[in-house]
Amino acid sequence: MNYLSNKKGFLGIDNKFSISEKVVIVPFGLEKTVSYGRGTKNGPKEIIKASHQVELYDEEFNCEPYDKIGIKTLKPFKIHKDIKKALDQIASINKKILDKKLFSMTLGGEHLITSGCIRPFVKKFKNLCILHFDAHADLRESYNGSKFSHASAIKRCLDFKNVSIISFGIRNISSEEIFFLKKNSHRINIFWAKDKKKWNLNKFKKLINNKTVYLTFDVDGLDSSIMPATGTPEPGGLLWDETLNILKIAFKNSKIVGADINELSPIKGFDSYNFLVAKLAYKILSYKFLYK
Repeated sequence: MNYLSNKKGFLGIDNKFSISEKVVIVPFGLEKTVSYGRGTKNGPKEIIKASHQVELYDEEFNCEPYDKIGIKTLKPFKIHKDIKKALDQIASINKKILDKKLFSMTLGGEHLITSGCIRPFVKKFKNLCILHFDAHADLRESYNGSKFSHASAIKRCLDFKNVSIISFGIRNISSEEIFFLKKNSHRINIFWAKDKKKWNLNKFKKLINNKTVYLTFDVDGLDSSIMPATGTPEPGGLLWDETLNILKIAFKNSKIVGADINELSPIKGFDSYNFLVAKLAYKILSYKFLYK
């Protein structure tokens, strides 16, 4: 695999730093089916750029997590124009990473990448639970004539029979999706945004306990007051501390084997949103490798 230098990769670490990698950052700015705001293709490079401003020291762990992890970033590469071939491409990349027993974090791009990202995990593990942060259920069979759409991202994941879903922050759903949800309630658990104050996180802990988990984080799961830089922002979403609390429960009680973060549409001159996503990515990796 061809990596960027430490200086140019995620976190912008000094080139003198040398450690065997445990994590591979995959920039995959696929943008094909966005239906409102555009710009997700620029998400990965802006997240990596913003990550150079993230403080490496984490007061929660009383250390600099990066030097206990080892993080490498793939050099940018050409993404196939055909959606199916692009999904095959990210599936192949993640298989190589998984075969090397490394942790893959894909930076999108739009959310449809997830059904490609998970393919090697679906094949390797008997059962895979997807922990899904999002404003939208993404359970449509198709959208705007496309079966492979950002609005069908989770539905395509559920095409794999050994996949189940736990979703947080959902607050935008169609009647078509409600019908599918009711028929498949044994595979899908949703913590609705409208019930945020009443969430039973002990229930979540039991649901995820000892599961093999893939994490997918659509940044529009965050409240639009802190994350307007996304194609379909929604009010009433997750705030920073709430998000970290859920992630901590997940990492303490399950085995998270891979992750993607998607749907950042950078706004020129507003780097704080890119920075938020970069810090979120660093937090996720810190929880993965420093929580015991």
